[in-house]
Amino acid sequence: MLKVIITWLYLTCLTAQPWEKPSNFSKRGNYSLLFIMRCNNSRLWQYLLLCLALHPGLLSAQSSSLNLPALSATQVQWLGQQIFQNECNSRPACLTSWNEGENFPSFGIGHFIWYQAGQQEIYTESFPALLTFMQQRGIAIPAWIKATNFKQPWTSRTAFLAAQQDNNLIELRTILTTHMELQTDFIISRFDHALELVLATVPTAEQQEIKSKFINLANSQVPNGIYALIDYINFKGEGTNPSERYQGQGWGLLQVLQGMPTATTTPLEDFVKSAQQTLARRVANAPEIRHEQRWMEGWNKRLLTYLPTTTQARIGVAR
Repeated sequence: MLKVIITWLYLTCLTAQPWEKPSNFSKRGNYSLLFIMRCNNSRLWQYLLLCLALHPGLLSAQSSSLNLPALSATQVQWLGQQIFQNECNSRPACLTSWNEGENFPSFGIGHFIWYQAGQQEIYTESFPALLTFMQQRGIAIPAWIKATNFKQPWTSRTAFLAAQQDNNLIELRTILTTHMELQTDFIISRFDHALELVLATVPTAEQQEIKSKFINLANSQVPNGIYALIDYINFKGEGTNPSERYQGQGWGLLQVLQGMPTATTTPLEDFVKSAQQTLARRVANAPEIRHEQRWMEGWNKRLLTYLPTTTQARIGVAR
């Protein structure tokens, strides 16, 4: 049934205009489903984001039936701080950044990707969805962003870096600094339906195993297990986008879960090991021109934050 719904949404969205507000747009949409679908065409992906926002209850029954731990307000705040540390080393200036070697800038505590109009890349764009999420929560979006139809206006990294102290980027950094809790909510909303998305892309015979690994990990050493899932999805995606592949192999949550042993008493440690192997394979498969080996040390350090300090000490992780 899930695949039928997704197919219907895909066909329904083909005639939509990206990021234009439909006349029947309702503020009741809570945007918990903004990331339920992956598409290797970024324009179609944007259409699907809007359509799913208009139908927030489509998949909530599956999500609510899972035996997942509930995070306290303190744990949610901690999770957001961890992600901000992972992505930005907790530096506010990093909330608007364009990394060397990338063809696009990234924004916010989750380094949400933002493309120019018409830009096509293999990675899923997410910053316009965050802006729409924040707008529906009552946050005023700058007029210059609305004027670009939610598309980033800088034509190069050089132009972007030169504009860091311009009023537009100062205004955007202020909004992102002020509303970090909404960005955390947005990241968690992606997690809320990650399992449905993953299960919809794997054979029926594999679904129960993947589901069991997901739930066991979420309940492992709370809140670290659920932090690992939420952060990895924000970090490398669900693994269901067919364009996010090197030599036919992905690097998202699905691929990491598939690499874990079926029966384990240490799901969190096994998740970290599988993620390290998955990302090492990505680097090996990546085009040479991307020089992805330069990021591997930082990626591995990030993965080790999923482990509680006591576990890091037990397995001999250097601090």
